[in-house]
Amino acid sequence: MVVYTYTEARQKLATLLDQAVKEGEVKIKRKDGQTFVVRPERKKGSPLDVGGLDLGLTTDEIVAFIREGRREF
Repeated sequence: MVVYTYTEARQKLATLLDQAVKEGEVKIKRKDGQTFVVRPERKKGSPLDVGGLDLGLTTDEIVAFIREGRREF
């Protein structure tokens, strides 16, 4: 993990943020010894939010597939 001094962090903010995205977090250390962690914010939303696919199926075809899958053998 990269640790920047406060002065370096001010001078290289864009680099620091890119590094945080790449490595997950970056530390900034003040002269008085305090340390701070910079992390990218997690995206909000469900991991189940996925784009749909256009398979070119009609409603009747989808219903037929479902019925076939429910049919007992």
